[in-house]
Amino acid sequence: MAMWIAALLIVVVAAVAAIVAAANSARRESEAQAAALRQEMQALLAAQSQAVTAHLGQLAQSLTTQLGQVAQHVQTGMASSGALASGAQKAVAEQLQASTEMLGSIRQQLGEVQQAGHDLSGAARQIESVLGGAKTRGTLGEVALERMLADSLPCSAYIMQHRFASGEAVDAVVRLNDKLLPIDSKFPLEGYRRLVETGEEARSGFAKAVRFHADAIAKKYILPGEETLDIALMFVPSEGVYYELLKSFDTQGNPLDEYCREKGVIPVSPSTLFGYVRIISLGLRGMQVEENAKRLLGSLTGLKKQLETFSELYQKMGVHLRNAQQCYADGDRKLERTRITVDELAMCAPVEPEVPELFEPARVLGLRD
Repeated sequence: MAMWIAALLIVVVAAVAAIVAAANSARRESEAQAAALRQEMQALLAAQSQAVTAHLGQLAQSLTTQLGQVAQHVQTGMASSGALASGAQKAVAEQLQASTEMLGSIRQQLGEVQQAGHDLSGAARQIESVLGGAKTRGTLGEVALERMLADSLPCSAYIMQHRFASGEAVDAVVRLNDKLLPIDSKFPLEGYRRLVETGEEARSGFAKAVRFHADAIAKKYILPGEETLDIALMFVPSEGVYYELLKSFDTQGNPLDEYCREKGVIPVSPSTLFGYVRIISLGLRGMQVEENAKRLLGSLTGLKKQLETFSELYQKMGVHLRNAQQCYADGDRKLERTRITVDELAMCAPVEPEVPELFEPARVLGLRD
């Protein structure tokens, strides 16, 4: 047993010795590889150090060049900045001067606006005084109507203050062919003021004033016996008054403008006056065209009868001409037969003897060779 143990120990010691020897051999190989690797690293580091040194030199040189350029640009920029600053100061000074002048102009304009406001207030007071009386309101409406007619129609197309045989004078009449279109200016301002101030409660009074004006125009100025049309225009100089007129109703609940039209009176405003005049003119022109067409139709009927009469005469003349032609042909045939007979008779007649040349006067007198 002891021998086996001793043998085992020997084997173990031999294995340990072999392992130690292998480890020493491996260590020496590792040290050799580490030394070789260290040498390679040192060579690589040396090469890298040289490359980096060269690159840094190039970078330093490039950086020096760029810094010089930057310095030059900075100097140039500082010079231009000085010029810009000088220009900016000059521009600011000019702008300040312009602003000062503008402020002075604004002050002057404000003064003018204030003066215009005072003038406008005075004009408003004057207008208020003008519109305060019925006569002055009527004059204002007449002037507005005359201006509008003068701006749009020739002088020969209308008459201001036309007086009828009854002695009544309408503000204007427009000549439409051989007819007259009466136009009278009405301005129910009092009723309109009450309507604006008190509201719908005063609308009945406003409608009553308009109906009164419409009845007066229909009675005084629609006179067909004096060559007027069956209608007349009631000129309302204010668009606001005209608008309220269109919104109002009569006592029976019908629109107020419809009541006026039933009376033959058409309410118009400054914006609709010439539209109505134009429409009425075109209507009368259409009636004139229809009348001319009727006259032309009557003339064509008479012309048709004349053509029928001429056709009958022409046919009779054709019959006579055909008869004359037939008679001419018969006469020509008879004349031809007579000529043939005469020729035959002439051929059967005896021949006369010829006269001797001795007795010819020309030869006796020696006039011939």
